[in-house]
Amino acid sequence: MSVLLFEDATVLQLFPITTARPACCITVGSYRLLDLVRMLDQPMAAIVRPHLRALVELDFPDLVQLGSDHNQHSHGPTLVLNARLTPNVTTLNALQQLLKSAGNSGPSIVWDGDQVAAIVNPGWTWQWIAQQASSSIESFLLSAHNFETRQAPLKLMTFPHEVIASNMQHIGDNLQFRLEHSEEYQQKADGVFMADGAKLDQFVIADTSKGPIVIDRDAYVGPYTLLRGPIYIGRNAKILEHAAIKDQVSLGHTTKIGGEVEAAIVEPYSNKQHHGFLGHSYLGSWINLGAGTCNSDLKNTYGTVNMEYPHGKAATGMQFLGCVMGDYSKTAINTGIFTGKVIGVCSMMYGFVTSNVPSFVNYARLFGQMTTLPPEVMIATQQRMFSRRKVQQRPCDMQLLHDMYRLTQNERDKFGDALAF
Repeated sequence: MSVLLFEDATVLQLFPITTARPACCITVGSYRLLDLVRMLDQPMAAIVRPHLRALVELDFPDLVQLGSDHNQHSHGPTLVLNARLTPNVTTLNALQQLLKSAGNSGPSIVWDGDQVAAIVNPGWTWQWIAQQASSSIESFLLSAHNFETRQAPLKLMTFPHEVIASNMQHIGDNLQFRLEHSEEYQQKADGVFMADGAKLDQFVIADTSKGPIVIDRDAYVGPYTLLRGPIYIGRNAKILEHAAIKDQVSLGHTTKIGGEVEAAIVEPYSNKQHHGFLGHSYLGSWINLGAGTCNSDLKNTYGTVNMEYPHGKAATGMQFLGCVMGDYSKTAINTGIFTGKVIGVCSMMYGFVTSNVPSFVNYARLFGQMTTLPPEVMIATQQRMFSRRKVQQRPCDMQLLHDMYRLTQNERDKFGDALAF
C-alpha cells in the first residue's frame, strides 16, 4: 500500500497561504495533513507545483516526489489524496478506514461537493500517473470521474478564510487527539499539558474551561501571561511577558509571540513579539509584525466579512475575520490592518493597510506610495533572518523567492500606474 498527495488547480485559490508551501503543509489546530498521512505508516509520494519541488525534496525526504524511483511500491498508490484536505481527527479516521477496506474494494472516488477529495484503488501505475501529471493534474483526475462514488467525511479547504475557520472548529479535537496518542505531554495543572523542556514562568493564568493548553518541547511562557484554551504552543516557541494568548490559537515551532492573540494560526519562524492585537487571522512563516501592529477582525456594522481574493470575491459567512498574510511579509511599527485583508508574500507595510496588498511591494498608501520590492532585497533579508535563527540559507531558498516574484507578477500588474518601480 502507498499514498499519493496531489495539488490540483484549485490550490491557487489558497494563495497567499500556498504561495511558499505545499497545501499539505498548512497548519490547522497544530496539525498539517502531512502529519496525519505519516500516521498511516505507508510509503508516501507527492505531486507539488514545480517551484516547490526542490524545497520538498530537502525538507520532507519521506515525501517522495512523483517521477523519482517508485520501484519499492511499483503497483501504484492505494490512496490518492487531495493535498487540500482539512487536517483534523475526522479526516485521519476516514483515511484509516479507506486504507483498511481498500483490499476488498475496486476503484472508487470520494467527493467533496464537485471536488475530488480522494481516490481509492485507482489501479494506476506510477509511470502512468507521472505521464499524465506532466501535462495536467486534472487529466488523471478526469479518468477517475467514472469510478464508483464512495462516502467518507472528507472536507477540502478552498479559500484562505476556510483555513482560519477550520482551525477554530477543529483545534479542540486535534489537541485532545494529540494528548491521547502521545506520551510526550505531562499534565502540570488542570488542563495544562507540557512536554519536556517546556517552562511556565511565574504568575501565569491558565484558563482551560473551554479546552486544553498544550505546550510543546522547550517552549517558554513568560510571567504575567494569560493563556486561555484551547491553544497549542509549538516547540521552541517563546511567549513574552504580559501576553494574552486565547481561544483557538495554534502557534508553530520557533515563533516569538507577545501582545494579544486570539483565534489565529502562526506558522513556524514568525515573530509578533510586541504589544498589539492579532485576531482570527493566518500568518505564514518568516513574518515579523512591528510593535503596535494591530488588525481588525470585526466590521463596524457587525456584519459578516466578504473577502476579495485574486481569483474573485467570496462571502465567508464569518462575523469575525482578520487578515491573511503570506510568508516573509513584514509590518512597521503601529501598522493598522483593516478587516479581512489579504497580504501577499514578501511585502513590507507601513501605516494603515486599507486594501489588499500584492506580493513583493513596499506598501505605504497613507503616504501615497507603493513600490515594487525586488527579489534581491528579499534574498538579503532572508539571509539575515535565517542567520538569526541559525538556519542555513540554501540555493533552493533563494530560488523560491525568484520563483514567487515571477508567479505573483499578475498581482502587481493589477495596480498599474499606482505601483512605482
